[in-house]
Parts: sequence; structure tokens; C-alpha cells
Amino acid sequence: MIKRRKTITVKVGSVRIGSSAPIAIQSMTKVPTVDVARCVRQINQLNHAGCQLVRVAVPTRADTAAFAKIVQKVDIPLIADIHFSPARAIEAIEAGAAKIRLNPGNIKNPKGINRIIDVAKMHKIAVRIGVNEASIRDLNKASVPLTKRTALMLREITKYVRLFEKRKFSQLVLSAKSSDTIRTIEVNRKIAEKFDYPIHLGLTHAGLPEDARVPSAVTLGALLAEGIGDTIRVSAAGSPIVETEIAKQIMISLGLHRSSTAELIVCPTCARAEVDVVKLARRVKKALNTINKPLRIAIMGCIVNGPGEAADADLAVCAAKNKAYFYRNGRKIGVVPESKIVPALLAELRNL
Repeated sequence: MIKRRKTITVKVGSVRIGSSAPIAIQSMTKVPTVDVARCVRQINQLNHAGCQLVRVAVPTRADTAAFAKIVQKVDIPLIADIHFSPARAIEAIEAGAAKIRLNPGNIKNPKGINRIIDVAKMHKIAVRIGVNEASIRDLNKASVPLTKRTALMLREITKYVRLFEKRKFSQLVLSAKSSDTIRTIEVNRKIAEKFDYPIHLGLTHAGLPEDARVPSAVTLGALLAEGIGDTIRVSAAGSPIVETEIAKQIMISLGLHRSSTAELIVCPTCARAEVDVVKLARRVKKALNTINKPLRIAIMGCIVNGPGEAADADLAVCAAKNKAYFYRNGRKIGVVPESKIVPALLAELRNL
């Protein structure tokens, strides 16, 4: 079991964030906010896919007006994403945001920040202080050396935190993101050492979904394994539903999230295999699309690891030449010919 880092608890609408609460999956809408119907539809899709929180960009007054309508039409807490304009932050709070995100890289006026803090405090909502390495670098005319960028992100987030603490505002979530895996890991470790606020994790600008999977898994997985992270978002250039699916896969692999669908374990195959394990596994995976239960299914190509994997699986298939041995919860229950493997597997799944 991963021992979670202890933090204060922050309430975001109906969702609690912090060490005593489950890690929340978050994503962001990717349609125009002023298109209320499309935005609501995407938020509902994200909710159904497993998101507990959804962030919405509100760059204009028209967007915050639309945001007020969207809040009334969904059953999930919404986060307003604020950049540059304190006015948009206040409008979003008054429109019903459960949390707002502020970027220290582009809202710098202490007077404007203090006004946001006071309104957020009055409405009893949470605030995420979310620094992006790219935003910090854009404010510096001189190039910042790679070795100093982690320290720069930490410095900027610390200055912001102190402004909130000075006004006795503690409902904070912190985040620091880079497109670089190592710097993202380093800066979040330092934030975890320095503060006891919940941390939102993400690798920003991670790329297309197929390119974002591995670096996101490396970055978020490393930090989550150390107990760091209370909400997560996978940032990919594509469908936010795919972002959510990747986030869930990362959480499931660390035992931080229970799958609601069947999990398929497949041996990598080697010269010992006497059947086409990959072909068999693909047939089984297709068949599992109809199974919406958290079951663990193992497809193994020989007896070396087959019985061992079978012990940890609800149902296991250990293939041999022209046949397969079936195991249920580690106990051998029968032998079937190769042509009958998938139908027999489905029959056993129905029994389970």
C-alpha cells in the first residue's frame, strides 16, 4: 500500500481533496465555453468516464456568463481556469465555481490578488495556485538556465502562497507543471516538503495521446508512488475522455483506483509458447468489452508463470498445444480445446 502524504483537507464542492480523501481525477473541457450545450455535454461525458472534477476556461466576460449557466446544468464541481484577469476570477466565483485556478506567472498585481482572495473567502470556495514553467519563463527576458527553472517555479508559488496565508486563506491546492518529466517530479517533491496543502499533479503539454501516455505515466506514477498527489490530470492534445482513461490506468496500476471493467493480464510470449498468445488475447479482449465488472483475467502461453498468475486472477487461461487449462481463483477447473477457449471463457465469466 502507498502511504499518502498528509495534507490539510480542501473542499471543492462535493469533493474533498487531501490525504484522507481518494485521489481525484480531473480533466478540462475542450469546446468553446460560450457553447453551453456542447460544454455541458462534454462535462457529463467526463463525469461518466470517471472524472470527479472538470476545469473550464473562462478567458472573456462572455465565457463567465456562459459558465454561470453551465454550473446549473451539471452535477460535478467545476473549476474556472483564470489567466491574466482578476475580473474574470471574481466573475467566475460569483457564477458558482467550486474552485478557481490562478497562474502566478500572469496575475502579478497584489491588489488584484487580494481582491480575489477576499471574494473566494466570502464564497467559501477553493483556489488552486498553478504555476506553469512556460508562463514563468515568458515573463523573463533573459533565458532561464535549465538548472534554475525548478527553483524559479518554487519561488513563484511560494510568493503566492504567502499572500493567501497573510489573509488567512487556507483552502489552497498547489501545482507546478512543466513539459519536462524530471523538472515536474523535482518541483513537486520540493512543494511536498515545504507545504502541507494538497497537490494537483500534471505534466503539461504532454503531446498527442499516443505520445503523452508514457511521459505522463512516468511523471505522475513516480510522484504518486511516493505518496505525493491529491488530484491528477493527464494533459493530451485530443479528447479529454482519453485523458481520463490514461489517468485511470495510471491509478489502477498503482492500486489507487479500482477498475470497473475486466483487467486483462497477458504473458509477453517466448519460444515456449505453442499457440498464438497475442491473437488469443486480442479475441479475449474483444469479448471482454461486454463485461463491466472489476475482474482480473490472465492469458498465459505456457506453464512457467501460468499457474502463478492464475493464483492472482479471477479466471486464468494457460494455453498449451491445441488446448488450454482453465483456472478459477488459482484452482484448475478444466481443459478445453483451442477452438473453444473464448466461448468457454465467456461462460465462466457469466458464472462469476
